[in-house]
Amino acid sequence: MIREYTASSVRRRKSRIRWTIHLFPIPALIIYGLFVLYPIIAALSYSFFEWKGMARGDFIGFQNFVTLFTTEPYGSMFWNAFKHNVLYFVVQMIVMNGLAFFLAFIIYQKIKGAEFFKAAFFLPRLLSVIVVGFLWKLILNPNFGTLNVILEKLGLETLQKAWLGDPKTALIAIILVNCWFGLGFGVLIFLAGFQGIPSELVEAAKLDGAKGFTLLRTIYLPLMVPSIMIMGILAFIQSFEAFELVYAMQGSMGEPYYSTDTLAVFFYRLAFGSSTASGTTAIGLGSALATVLFLFILVCTTLFLRFANKRDVQM
Repeated sequence: MIREYTASSVRRRKSRIRWTIHLFPIPALIIYGLFVLYPIIAALSYSFFEWKGMARGDFIGFQNFVTLFTTEPYGSMFWNAFKHNVLYFVVQMIVMNGLAFFLAFIIYQKIKGAEFFKAAFFLPRLLSVIVVGFLWKLILNPNFGTLNVILEKLGLETLQKAWLGDPKTALIAIILVNCWFGLGFGVLIFLAGFQGIPSELVEAAKLDGAKGFTLLRTIYLPLMVPSIMIMGILAFIQSFEAFELVYAMQGSMGEPYYSTDTLAVFFYRLAFGSSTASGTTAIGLGSALATVLFLFILVCTTLFLRFANKRDVQM
């Protein structure tokens, strides 16, 4: 009798512990629901209504989406911003990820001061994006900026420019600043990938005579594909969500002449009003743009992950 009672109490105690453990994720789920899921669902619902300032009007279906793509100036501004996001992604993949891969490979060779270089490359990541934007805006100032001063000292006055005032260089300058900011994170991801490669494979390849570029092409690159794909996905998401740095360096209008405009900055102007135009908001159009951007990133990322998983299976 005592044994049955003890066994029953143990079962009840285990059941209470199990249910208690299930309660721990609830605060995180509530926060996630309030600050992630609710804004997404709200933006989707807002895009189907007419808005008069901050007051919601009648249900208009997909009219906001039609207006966004077919009515000027929204249509041309959308594709202009989309083109800039694509350029953002391409330059990040080539410059930031390419340089991060190269630097990680050098550090992986156990050069002297490797730990110092890892810390030095990652250091900019510890700064706020707003601080980074403000500092680089000072560096790129055409009158007293450090970059133009250095060019002058080197006798390269012909290369001096109003880097953020020229439509031809403004966007590239911002993208390169972002590459500098995110370089350290890429170095750490790639370095972790290199360190995960079995040393036996590398030694066996070296015994077979592989070295230099052949070793990199036949051993390192195939085994680094997961890390490369991770950085590709992160670069894609970050490129199409680019806002803080552009806003910090060029404001909400994507100056000069919308040459640095991105979809996130365009959304900000639509949803919260322009500082130079009429000052009116277009919450419905902004919500439609946010929905399109969210779905585009979601679909592309899902396809990319499926492709990456398929490649892993084949390998």
